[in-house]
Amino acid sequence: MQIRRAKNKDLEGINNLLYQVLMVHHNGRPDLFKANVKKYNDEQLLDIIADDERPIFVGVDDEDHVLGYAFCVFEQHVNDNVLTPIKTLYIDDLCVDETLRGQHVGSRLYEHVLSFAKESGCYNVTLNVWECNPSARKFYEAMGLVPYKICMEKIL
Repeated sequence: MQIRRAKNKDLEGINNLLYQVLMVHHNGRPDLFKANVKKYNDEQLLDIIADDERPIFVGVDDEDHVLGYAFCVFEQHVNDNVLTPIKTLYIDDLCVDETLRGQHVGSRLYEHVLSFAKESGCYNVTLNVWECNPSARKFYEAMGLVPYKICMEKIL
């Protein structure tokens, strides 16, 4: 598997994975997540692909089919009254094709993101994981991530 920045030609493969990850969330929390939709439309995706502040990395096979992706966003709180101006790479979304899970595609993508963050001068890498997705949480814990902050709710 090769890992590289996403290109416009990866749109179909990325869209397929966006549907898959949304259905994981919809199945876990149908009160929050709609079914059979995706997070971004094609125009938004093309804009993100072109944005160096929001890099998308894809893992591709020998035929250049998308096996997984990692959507990332640089964050930095400059001139904030409370927070220090550390540079963070936030993983907005990491998904591996459901037929390939357990084959180390996700861990290789994650390791690539870590290397990229270090090369980019980041202090840390952060992400959110939904409580309704325990397999993702287990994966991230196996990758060495620890809780950074906890978001809580009470449904009324």
